[in-house]
Amino acid sequence: MPQHITVLDYNPEWPLKYEQEKEKISAILKGNCITIYHIGSTSVPGLAAKPIIDIMAVVRSLEQVDIVSGDFSSIGYEYLGEFGIAGRRYLRKGGDERTHQIHIFHADDWNNIGRHLAFRDYMRTHKKERDEYAQIKKILAQNFPYDIDRYCEGKEDFVRRMEEQALSQYDGTWDKLYIAARKVQYERKFSHLLEVGSVSVALLTEKGDICVGVCMDATCSLRMCAERNAIANIITNGENQIVKIVVVMSDGKVGMPCRTCQKFFMQLDKDAGKIEILCDYATKKVIQLGKLFQDW
Repeated sequence: MPQHITVLDYNPEWPLKYEQEKEKISAILKGNCITIYHIGSTSVPGLAAKPIIDIMAVVRSLEQVDIVSGDFSSIGYEYLGEFGIAGRRYLRKGGDERTHQIHIFHADDWNNIGRHLAFRDYMRTHKKERDEYAQIKKILAQNFPYDIDRYCEGKEDFVRRMEEQALSQYDGTWDKLYIAARKVQYERKFSHLLEVGSVSVALLTEKGDICVGVCMDATCSLRMCAERNAIANIITNGENQIVKIVVVMSDGKVGMPCRTCQKFFMQLDKDAGKIEILCDYATKKVIQLGKLFQDW
């Protein structure tokens, strides 16, 4: 039977279904997984959508994804490879009447990662366009309830136009920094005396470069936090002006730089107090470094 296209009003249970699936996907991808996002229409509060949960995973290695591809069948997914988009791994659950879709990209594939996040965030913050998109989808679903090609063609121009607008306004710097930090964050035990990588950091310089670092824990006095590691890279490259800081803790959540490094950051440049530190990745809450040193 051809796929039956239904468009429903927004359901607050959709994010919960995403969270449930995210745990299963993480368990399969394990250390290869950098981060997972809820994307598509079901990730936009207030937007009517086909009840299909779209999920985007960002990984260190697509080859490692291919190796564990068979494990996805145990949680109900078909593994369809690139499926029309170079550099993607696409999976679906439910066949033609699918309930979930996974799009997996390499961490360096910012074009694909960025466009998905840009479109999602644009729809979340632009009610007029969100309502227009919902109306278009409802009409198309009524007119072509069993013709997915005509349904997709009918909204293609609107989606392309919205994506262009979204990308023109989207500042994905915090996302780039978070992914850059997570990409190098994995534990490496070089010996029983030296462990590296449980905490990572990404720094954006005034010139637009991203420098990363990981913590190094040794039994000798030479211990180095991730922030100092990244600072050393910046200074070695002849820079000293930092614009943004993302510190990622071992659980994948962002944290604050250590107090010693906060003081060191303040000494790098006369305008260092304007450096922004990410406090919460989900909400993009930030604080300026100078706010931590009112009497500097």
